Amino acid sequence: MHATTVAVDLAKSVFQLAVADDQWRVTETQRLTRSQFERWFVNRSVGLVIMEACGSAHHWARWLNTLGIPVRLLPAQYVRAYVRRNKTDATDATALIEAARASDIRPVRVKSVEQQALQGLHRIRSLWMGTRTSRINALRGFCREFGITIPQGARTGVETIARVLADPRSAVPDLIRHTAGMLLEEIRLLEARIAQVERELAAVARHSPACTLLLSVPGIGLLTATALVAATSGDVTHFQDARHFASWFGLTPREYSSGSSRYLGRISKKGDRYLRMLLTHGARSVLRAAKVADGAGKDVCGIRRWALDVQGRSNHNKATCALANKLARICYATLRDHEPFDEAARMTRKAGRQSFAIPA
Repeated sequence: MHATTVAVDLAKSVFQLAVADDQWRVTETQRLTRSQFERWFVNRSVGLVIMEACGSAHHWARWLNTLGIPVRLLPAQYVRAYVRRNKTDATDATALIEAARASDIRPVRVKSVEQQALQGLHRIRSLWMGTRTSRINALRGFCREFGITIPQGARTGVETIARVLADPRSAVPDLIRHTAGMLLEEIRLLEARIAQVERELAAVARHSPACTLLLSVPGIGLLTATALVAATSGDVTHFQDARHFASWFGLTPREYSSGSSRYLGRISKKGDRYLRMLLTHGARSVLRAAKVADGAGKDVCGIRRWALDVQGRSNHNKATCALANKLARICYATLRDHEPFDEAARMTRKAGRQSFAIPA
């Protein structure tokens, strides 16, 4: 325990502090403005600062680290259990002191400016993708009201809508034709902006050794590789093993156990929803490619054959989640060993281990 531990309940302009001694007793509380908060740490000797991993927490953690003060960021969902009675800023700060004593709560790593900037690119792209989808669906609905059917698919749908609006003989009334064309121009502008973000992500991937390693894994593309690097900085040493890394994405079974009974249900869906979505989509693409290759009579081996076997025993969605879990574990091993994924060498090593196995 540090001589002086300070728990900080962050906010936009008002910061609540709880100062504890070496016996975890709160000896002082402060309610400070932003400028007072900065001066308070400059003029005090602090051994440890505890904060929730929430908005602006990584910024303040980096700032405190420059002052030589160690910072521990705790997951907000785990700190909530230590809040007693009514929720106030003071009780939130005191709960941080209590949560810091729990050895089973693992702190969140402080992200660098580059990591947060890279995550920001992904968030902006996701926002624009959602806006683009809503605009396309709106145009589909307008055309349907006038008896015009638009085929499925974003690219095909936009091209069809453009032809319909450009045709003066179509059933679209002149009253809405110009405004709908402006909506179509907005979709084109969003697509150009999304393409620009993807070019920036590609430039980051070319200069990132961790992204290069991840791109060697089947089902891991540009978005997944850069998102993983943004979340982990390419360093997975703080994870105990590959299973813990997969559980960080919520891709491990949710467990209901008591006494001698143990039940493993669906995936827990904990952690970063965006990363889990990317891994699941990557697994779905690998599974579909394996199914197409197997139907064409091509040789399918390795994790693709394993995924097809799982699909044959269960169903498509379970096989997708199982493959996403395996892809997460492969990403962990790739980043841990600093070696690209080589499926042929992996299968050779596996065959060698089986040949030396002692029969029962």
